[in-house]
Amino acid sequence: MGQRRRYFHRIWRLIKLRLLVPLMRSPHPPEYTAWGTAVGLAWAFTPTPGIQMGLVLLTWLAARHVFNWHFSLVLGAAWTWASNIFTGPPMLYLSYATGQVLLGRWDNITGYAGFTRLWQSAFAADLPLQQQVMTALKMAIKDWGLALWIGCIPWCVLLGVLGYYWSLRFITAYRHARARRLARRLGVDA
Repeated sequence: MGQRRRYFHRIWRLIKLRLLVPLMRSPHPPEYTAWGTAVGLAWAFTPTPGIQMGLVLLTWLAARHVFNWHFSLVLGAAWTWASNIFTGPPMLYLSYATGQVLLGRWDNITGYAGFTRLWQSAFAADLPLQQQVMTALKMAIKDWGLALWIGCIPWCVLLGVLGYYWSLRFITAYRHARARRLARRLGVDA
C-alpha cells in the first residue's frame, strides 16, 4: 500500500507542478491562460496520439500570425497530456462510440473489450512494422476512422469549453485570494 501511495503522490506532484502551478503563476491575463488550457484539452481529445503537442504549436502559430489571437503555448502543450497511455484507449473508444451513434450506426458499436483487443492485436510487438502500419491505416480509414473523427468533435468542443471556464474561474479565484492575503499582510504590517 505504501508503494502505491508514493506512486500516486508522485503523479499528483507532477500534475500540480506541470499543470496547476503554471496556471497560478502566469503573469498574463486570465483569458490568455484559459485559452491555452482550452486549446490543449481540445487537441488532447482528438485521435492524434503522439502529435498533439505539435498540433498545439501549429494552432499557436496560426492563431498568433494569422488571426492575431494569443494563448499560452506552454499550457496548451501541457494540457495535451490529459491524453496519455492510460486515458487514450478509453477516450478513443468514447469517440468511436459517439461517432457511431452520430452516424446512425447503432447496431455496429463494438464493446470496449473488443475494441481494446483489436487495438492491441493491431500493434502486437511480434508483427512486422509494415504490417502494424498497414493495420493501423486500415483501422483509421476503413474501420474506425470516420467514426473516431466525427465522434471526437463534440468531446473536443465540450472539453475545450469546460477547460476554458474551469481554468478561468481557477485563475481568477486564485488571484483574488492572493490579493486578499497580500492586503491582510500589508494591513497587519502597516
